[in-house]
Amino acid sequence: MSGPPPIPLQLRRLRGNPGKRALRAEPEPAREPKCPEPPPFLDSYARDEWWRVAPELHRLGLLTMLDVSPLAVYCEAYDRWRTAEEALAVMREGDEETHGLMIKTAEGNARANPLVKIAADAAGAMIAVAGLLGMTPVARSRLAGGIGGQPPAGGGKFEGLPRG
Repeated sequence: MSGPPPIPLQLRRLRGNPGKRALRAEPEPAREPKCPEPPPFLDSYARDEWWRVAPELHRLGLLTMLDVSPLAVYCEAYDRWRTAEEALAVMREGDEETHGLMIKTAEGNARANPLVKIAADAAGAMIAVAGLLGMTPVARSRLAGGIGGQPPAGGGKFEGLPRG
């Protein structure tokens, strides 16, 4: 399929339908009245991240029962990224020469620290899933009402006129 991926109906509604195209109905997954619990396999940083972002996504109507798994993937990637970055920080303190970016192999050769790739891969996964769930600055800037019900900054030429 060529072109940009389709945008979910709820995100298009939040963005205000700037293209004024007819909004086609799409299947509405079940929404729980309160924020879903994190899956039981999430622990540590992943569980903390769930409780940091899930309530806001739920409040915006962006977290349905079908979205639990993608959000869990994001939270697991966050856990992996944070754990790798903390391990790198410890290594950085004891390594004046490469600051933990390189390690020595059993043969004594220098090579890239695998933690750098682990952290980078996890960060990439986080950004990808976060964008799909409306959690990045670009995704938020496209929401018509802004996050938290606040209108986007800057207004427009019709700011101050009565709405109706």
